[in-house]
Amino acid sequence: MTWWAIDVRPDPARREWTGAWLVARTGQAVEERDDGTLVTFAEDERAADALVAALAAESGGPVEASRRALEPVDWTTRWRDGLEARRFGRLTVVSSWLDHPAADGPTVVLDPETAFGSGEHGSTRAALTLLERHLRPGDRVLDLGSGSGILAVAAIKLGAARAVGIENDSEANLVAWRNAGRNAVDDRLEFVDGDAGDLAPLLGPVDLLLSNILRTVNTALLPAIVAAVRPGGVAIFSGMEREEAGLFRPVLAAAGFSAVDEVEDAAWWAVAAVRP
Repeated sequence: MTWWAIDVRPDPARREWTGAWLVARTGQAVEERDDGTLVTFAEDERAADALVAALAAESGGPVEASRRALEPVDWTTRWRDGLEARRFGRLTVVSSWLDHPAADGPTVVLDPETAFGSGEHGSTRAALTLLERHLRPGDRVLDLGSGSGILAVAAIKLGAARAVGIENDSEANLVAWRNAGRNAVDDRLEFVDGDAGDLAPLLGPVDLLLSNILRTVNTALLPAIVAAVRPGGVAIFSGMEREEAGLFRPVLAAAGFSAVDEVEDAAWWAVAAVRP
């Protein structure tokens, strides 16, 4: 069988929606490239064309997408090739299908399955870098848009007392629960279905909050984040491209946060800020 790759180049404001739609439609993980392209796979040319047509119909307008024939291999798992253990300060993240390296610090063993968050995307790496720097032992942590659970699991491995992830995709939460069990931290973690804007204030106050989403969503969630983070607590915002930093900094300051640390990774930008 000749599989086909579909390269979708969504508008940045629609990237998260497009990725979630592709995952739900195909039942496969989506490769997120550093240039913003989303890559998924179809079993033949007809299925590839049908997927692009369905995406255009759901998007309500033209979709910039192309497809290409591939050699006959299983492209539902080929995206795993080339992945290796990554270090974030004292934290190591390794895929579950790889041999686990001996590490001198905490290790997260992860399988993203059909959820976002493999540790290979620049926005996730930036968030992990800031999490490792700013989490303190015993912190209570809230993760908005928790996806595969990678950030919440990492928080527990780094010494958080408790972490809760909020995700509006119930299938992703099943993946997150499996990753929590894989890392033997499911007794200190919880993943809930729902809207972060509604639930975050109810789950606070927390010492550290993570929001690895789009800039527009991070902006819309700021009132809920202010209500969820304790005075003096830290909020880490990621999921934004380098060019968006100048747009988000003034909004963050207007909400009362003081930026204390920033990270760039493969054109993605993240910031840690303290609530007064």
